Amino acid sequence: MNTYRLRTMWLPLLVCQLCLILRSEAQTPSTFCNMHSTFRPPVNSDITVTCGTEVMELSILLCPVYFGGYNETLMALNAQFIFPGCHGIPDWNIDPPILKFNLSITADAVAVCSNTFRITNEVGTGLFSDFSNVQFVNISGTINSLDPSASIVTYRRQIIYMFSCRYPLQYLVNNSKVTVSGVSLAVRDNEGSFVSTLSMWLYSDTDYTQQLIVPENGINLKTRIFVEVKATSLTERFHVLLDRCYATTSPVPNNSTYYDLFVGCTRDRKTRVELNGASQNAHFSFEAFRFIEHKNMTISTFYLHCVTRLCEVSSCSSLLPNCSGSSRKKREAQGGLANDQATVSSGLIKTKVDDGLPTAS
Repeated sequence: MNTYRLRTMWLPLLVCQLCLILRSEAQTPSTFCNMHSTFRPPVNSDITVTCGTEVMELSILLCPVYFGGYNETLMALNAQFIFPGCHGIPDWNIDPPILKFNLSITADAVAVCSNTFRITNEVGTGLFSDFSNVQFVNISGTINSLDPSASIVTYRRQIIYMFSCRYPLQYLVNNSKVTVSGVSLAVRDNEGSFVSTLSMWLYSDTDYTQQLIVPENGINLKTRIFVEVKATSLTERFHVLLDRCYATTSPVPNNSTYYDLFVGCTRDRKTRVELNGASQNAHFSFEAFRFIEHKNMTISTFYLHCVTRLCEVSSCSSLLPNCSGSSRKKREAQGGLANDQATVSSGLIKTKVDDGLPTAS
């Protein structure tokens, strides 16, 4: 009787164990891909590229890789198979499954996986048409397959996905909040932007520690305003360099009366440029003023805007304007095109007049 019970207990256990074995076998990557709609030859649209400010995110569909006779361990950036950091991470929990690569755009990380870092020059257009030379950073590379065949010949097709991210190095920092462009599908190229790393801050002290608070009735004329344009979460390859900073009566930077605080070597006599092109912060200061068109108002309001570029640390000093010469050529700069303009809040600035007379603080 006991023997019979023991046998009847073992039977469901064996059946259950057999089910688990079969289920596990059915969920192996190759078996899963055999039944998936993306189990086909690779095509260009299998790769997605996201150009971030710190990391380039790449992903390729996994099942076409298996269709070609490879797997995730046989794919690497620029055929750098001996470096673990150049391999992707498979994600089988999403549909369709993908192989993800996160490429840091620091100098060391770009070099380790043999990606190409290249700076290109173009003629400025739109808001930057005054500049004869604007610059872009292009980071490019490939995702390659490694053929495991030990023989002299192979019947596997090599898989190569090409990618690149293109970052402009000039931006308009002004009055509106910005974010990095969202994910977009790319075969070979994608546009990226460092602009989300840039911000403008106003201070009331020479140490740039006390944020300027503008009261409802405005600040006094001739009050010195200290401005900082800074980059955060930016690769150490670049410093911040200001080409032009100006004020407008409208939040729209190119659609209202404007007054230049400085443009290259030309600057307002009340403006001091204290730090530029030497770090990931740029500092300048100016005295509060009123626009003449606000002469019948008790409060004058204006907005600050700065045309900002990111310069490679090794070349920043050569890109600063040479103010000793008597002649001025068309400015050279590094940066983006008009359709890549991006903005960051500087805040509304108000100035007031007390008893009809300007006062200094």
